[in-house]
Amino acid sequence: MRLSRGRAALRQLSLISYPSRQQLYRPFQQSLTLAGARLNPFRTYATSVSAAELEFGQPVYETHPHILKPGEITQGITAREYASRRSRLALSLPQDGVAILAGADLKYRSGAVFFPYRQDSNFLYLTGFLEPESLAIIRKTGPGPEDYLFSLFCRPKDPRAEQWSGPWSGLSAAEDVFNADNAYDISRVSSTLPNLLRGASRVYTDIPHTLATPTNIGPLLKSLSLPTSPLQPLANSLRAIKSEAEISNMRHAGQVSGRVITSAMRRPWTYEKDLQSYLDYGFTQHGLSGPAYVPVVAGASRGCMIHYVHNTSTLPPQSTVLVDAGGEYGFYVTDITRTWPVSGKFSPAQKDLYNAVLTVQRQCVALCRENAGVSLDEIHRAAENGLREQLAMIGFEGLTAGSKRWGSSGEDLMDVLFPHHVGHYVGLDVHDVPGYGRSVALKKGHCVTVEPGVYVPDDDRFPKHFRGLAVRIEDSVAVDEEGPHVLTTEAVKEVEDIEALR
Repeated sequence: MRLSRGRAALRQLSLISYPSRQQLYRPFQQSLTLAGARLNPFRTYATSVSAAELEFGQPVYETHPHILKPGEITQGITAREYASRRSRLALSLPQDGVAILAGADLKYRSGAVFFPYRQDSNFLYLTGFLEPESLAIIRKTGPGPEDYLFSLFCRPKDPRAEQWSGPWSGLSAAEDVFNADNAYDISRVSSTLPNLLRGASRVYTDIPHTLATPTNIGPLLKSLSLPTSPLQPLANSLRAIKSEAEISNMRHAGQVSGRVITSAMRRPWTYEKDLQSYLDYGFTQHGLSGPAYVPVVAGASRGCMIHYVHNTSTLPPQSTVLVDAGGEYGFYVTDITRTWPVSGKFSPAQKDLYNAVLTVQRQCVALCRENAGVSLDEIHRAAENGLREQLAMIGFEGLTAGSKRWGSSGEDLMDVLFPHHVGHYVGLDVHDVPGYGRSVALKKGHCVTVEPGVYVPDDDRFPKHFRGLAVRIEDSVAVDEEGPHVLTTEAVKEVEDIEALR
């Protein structure tokens, strides 16, 4: 029998085999339906080869039960959910419309030294397949949710190459594990793809015409001269609303990451790099795969640099440290920022500025609910207004609507003190669903960050005791109908709680 995944996933099979000349075959007679995807009743299955004895290009339950649960393709996401995503994409296409996605290329740091491989997010979202040199084709064949074909081009098994680079999954696993209707050798895409696209009404893809890999796919698509539209808007409409499983992954990442950051607050730190190392290690525990992005660990006035990632300086005892960091679970990320005093106790000025930002952050988080009918842009305007009010209360001048400009440049003081947006979408990417507007009213399933901040430059137009201080407070939030679901509550943020840790 084949692997308990793909279009036979619901049977929870425990054995797998791949066809070989020595093996006998028997038909798999029963037809099953998998969340909008047809199961093929005519495939043949060989017997008596344990899945645990085989090697794949990524973890599967049979080989990695310590990572995956039965039925999962990636952590927390089942074959059923991946099939449902493809079905929903197909429903959004016109008849005989085709979506084409290329797997990400391996990126090199220098020379032969490569970065850890990360699959293209849209490709990952629709397939769960984590290998380079891959191409996914989803073609709508009719009006129903089951009416589509999923073809996957990938590398065939190659023992000699795999001896050097580690295992990859191969063509049989593309069908058995990843639920493809048909699997093809990626090296033959130039001869196979034109046939798959024959009669297509329109192609939806973000593959540039200049893309040379896999196997010169960009020029090949251009040569076919088919009507083409971008795929990203369609992918965004699917990815922007998270499923319960996706939110659960992000909640787990937020829970672990928040506890790591809170633990870091308990300790005295002398160097930014040591604090970063502590966080990086913590983000590899409890199933997390590691940091979701390069963290900001910014002591003293370096916190005024929004994306300071050098993390090489000392942490003066009387300063604050601004940490923007989070871990990743099942490819879903969490995004957290906390600011705390290196000594463990806020000075009066640090406390006043911190509480001003915290008050506004709480107000903005409370707006992350569907029945509020607001967008991220509207929450940003609320954050600006709230910060004007809070900062005026602690001695900042020139922030009210009638007197908000200063200097010959006509620059708004709030643009100086709060130069970034209050939030962004978060999910498979830290800045998720690129191109999806922040003017869209938030709905249940949207996941966003809320991160007001104040960064006071060394300028005599600002109160002296606040100059050089930087405070940003950020949580990842899942929007619900009647209230926000904060995914990162384990990272403490009240002044009393932070000081009590020491």
